[in-house]
Amino acid sequence: MKYSRITALCCVIFLSACVFAGCGGGETSSEYAEEEVSDNEAYAKFEESVSDDKEVPDISEALSANGLLAEKGYISSVGAERERDGDKVRSYLTGRLVPSVIGDRRPVAIMLNNIEDAMPMSGVSYADVLYECVVEGGLTRMMGVFENYDDLEKIGSVRSCRNYFVYYALELDAIYCHYGQSSYALPLLEQDNVNNLSGLAAIGDTVFYRTTDRVAPHNAYASAKGIKKGIEEMGYRENYQSDYIGKFTFAKDGDPNDLSDAPSYPATHIEPGYVINKPYLEYNETDGKYYRWQYGTEHVDDLTGEQLAFDNVILQYSDWMQVDDKGYLGFDCHNGGKMIFITRGKAVEGSWVLLGGTQSAVRYYDSDNKEIVLNQGKTLIEIIQDTEGDKVVIR
Repeated sequence: MKYSRITALCCVIFLSACVFAGCGGGETSSEYAEEEVSDNEAYAKFEESVSDDKEVPDISEALSANGLLAEKGYISSVGAERERDGDKVRSYLTGRLVPSVIGDRRPVAIMLNNIEDAMPMSGVSYADVLYECVVEGGLTRMMGVFENYDDLEKIGSVRSCRNYFVYYALELDAIYCHYGQSSYALPLLEQDNVNNLSGLAAIGDTVFYRTTDRVAPHNAYASAKGIKKGIEEMGYRENYQSDYIGKFTFAKDGDPNDLSDAPSYPATHIEPGYVINKPYLEYNETDGKYYRWQYGTEHVDDLTGEQLAFDNVILQYSDWMQVDDKGYLGFDCHNGGKMIFITRGKAVEGSWVLLGGTQSAVRYYDSDNKEIVLNQGKTLIEIIQDTEGDKVVIR
């Protein structure tokens, strides 16, 4: 099932000639036409082939302990109601107290262009959770999950859907925003539980707009006004579903998790091992954040000029394979695997487990099967190809 290293090298070579949606600087406006594939069932076949006989940790004790975590002041969304204080509520995404009108509202998950020609991004620093994962040719694409995007007039540039990013958005009960998709993604996007705003749909001109400073397909952006109007016109549910359990457990106010009571090791420099943009993060002990570089320079937001920084970094290792001869990839989002959690200059290893079925959220557990407690703030989730783990550097 696994994608071989030889095939991976071929995929990098393939980059120079690739014109498939999601490949390099030679892309054309064909991105905005739905990509036809030779076998529409190829991705479904991949998902059926993913091994489900992995040794999954027994988290029953961890789940029963969640109530104790809540009693001790930790902000857990499993088995405990979120804390409310007047007109504020604990955010599912950051663990901080935020206005209820923001914290009760469903976030939006926006596909973000991450090729060098599209830098710098706009609005990315406002994402509370940021995913990164490889797409065709060794490039990566990002998905920013935004809780408070009300004042943003420019988010993007926005790019096309990949099946696995839809699953990541579902974990956060987010409305999924994208511009384009392959035929593989249509069955998933058409499911009743997937609320999406697509640039190829009739709602596209409402949600997205083009700029003249860049060539297509790197010039499609979303705005808060367009997103809100799109959600309204599509009739999507605007608040979290009543039985939503969240994805993270956060440290309590004034008591950050320094991993002092866990089998941790130093982690002040992180390289997830992506071969094209070569990203890395450096820990700043002064503010307790990890600052991000890629393409040989600081990864900054065009709107603020500030470098991206994160309070938590999660490396989520996943089974994967190449689905077709065009380089489309499949990632296992359901069956669990290895995980490394990094915060406050340290790292601990453990597992990720999908809690409650294929449409629920992944949760994270250390080697003793105790649930990971994140520090309040922003989180970067790097999806790592499990056969490429030797490229990861932590020191």
